Amino acid sequence: MKKKIIILSVVSVFIIAGGYVGNMFGVFAKGNYGEYGLENTAATENSPIKDKTIIFLGSSVTYGYGSLGVSFADFLEKSDGIHAVKEAVSGTTLVDEKSNSYVSRLKTIDTSIKADAFVCQLSTNDATKEKPLGKVSVSFDIDSFDTQTVSGAIEYIIAYAKDTWNCPVVFYTQAKYDSDYYGEMVSLLLEIQKKWGITVIDLWNDEETNNITDEEKSLYLVDRIHPTKAGYKIWWLPKIQKSLYDIVK
Repeated sequence: MKKKIIILSVVSVFIIAGGYVGNMFGVFAKGNYGEYGLENTAATENSPIKDKTIIFLGSSVTYGYGSLGVSFADFLEKSDGIHAVKEAVSGTTLVDEKSNSYVSRLKTIDTSIKADAFVCQLSTNDATKEKPLGKVSVSFDIDSFDTQTVSGAIEYIIAYAKDTWNCPVVFYTQAKYDSDYYGEMVSLLLEIQKKWGITVIDLWNDEETNNITDEEKSLYLVDRIHPTKAGYKIWWLPKIQKSLYDIVK
């Protein structure tokens, strides 16, 4: 009898843990099923970015952590017919602290790609870990940037992408969530934008993006940061499409 109780207890733990993990990755999220899937995404007629090659560098939001590995990059492939080069690893930082950080992975992307745009995520992981912000440099020399700071890493990525692929560089931010530190990172990015003339898809400060109901929030997000497929497809994709239509020629 005692043995049966122990076995049942262990099974219960696994079921509870499995449910928690499944919910964390969006396995059970309503926004990841039915009409919100890639298979139910129609092609955009006469898309101006059809057949364009776009590189995406990022972490969990670019990967699709809360949407079963599907992000806006995948929706752009399906809806607009782009060729997406998706270099995304969850939990990684802009600040170059590990071999899988943004700067390190940037250097592994094929330099011979004929890219029409380079899109980089302003990672929330740097805010969560409170990585040093740094300051905007007066230099444009790639070797002068301190990649151990958020600012230096961003400037390094911009310089490298411009020099390597000679294409428009785009950064996108998270929609607003409860992080003052990330808000400081967004302000820093907007300073860097003025220096480099890059495009910023600023979901953080976009009033329409952030003016959603609690019901919409439960459909669009699996947690405070990570979108579901519905979140990418309905909430974010139109904003990102509009920006890319304007800059990718």
